Amino acid sequence: MTEQGKALYIVGAGGFGREVFCWAEQHPDCGRRWAIRGFYDDNPDALRDYDYPTPVLGALAAIEARDDRCYLLAIGDSKLRRRIGQSLLAAGCELLTLIHPSVVLGRNIRLGRGVILCPQVTLTCDIELGDGVVLNAHSSIGHDVRVGAWSSLMGHCELNGGCVLEEAVYLGTGSRMIPGKRAEAEAFIGAGSVVLQNVAAGTRVFGNPARRID
Repeated sequence: MTEQGKALYIVGAGGFGREVFCWAEQHPDCGRRWAIRGFYDDNPDALRDYDYPTPVLGALAAIEARDDRCYLLAIGDSKLRRRIGQSLLAAGCELLTLIHPSVVLGRNIRLGRGVILCPQVTLTCDIELGDGVVLNAHSSIGHDVRVGAWSSLMGHCELNGGCVLEEAVYLGTGSRMIPGKRAEAEAFIGAGSVVLQNVAAGTRVFGNPARRID
């Protein structure tokens, strides 16, 4: 390791990857416990039209598990992030948990590996987030909520008290669930939806109230 700590690499150089670069750059550990060294993405030209100080270093297959490296898994799609994240963990890679300095955390918050909490996220109390969970900016979670591994809450989402998300659930921007509701594994909740009933595994719902769509 260098004087700046471990080398940090961002997995995914798309829109969310670029956002995560910004949030990592603002973290107090940047330049102390770790330093951002670049991106990995299967598209070598992902940053061609953008001004970033670190390049795309290679495809995902080139990622290495080393003691002096850690990774931020910055892929928004829940099922794709699960596939890549499980592969990286199985290979022995360290997935960093990133909590932006503006995040509000209450008591008894349990976070898995590789969780990313973006700016202005609020977690109240007695909450569990599994491995690889992403909460994008301005999302909030109430008391006694459990979010399964690899699930995604995009910007301005809201989970009220007692809600449960199983593994790899996706909540689009501005969606919300009323207290005590459950979304089973791989459910997809479209942007702006309001969930008033439980959502079955693999189901896609949309609207207010949220209804199943084909």
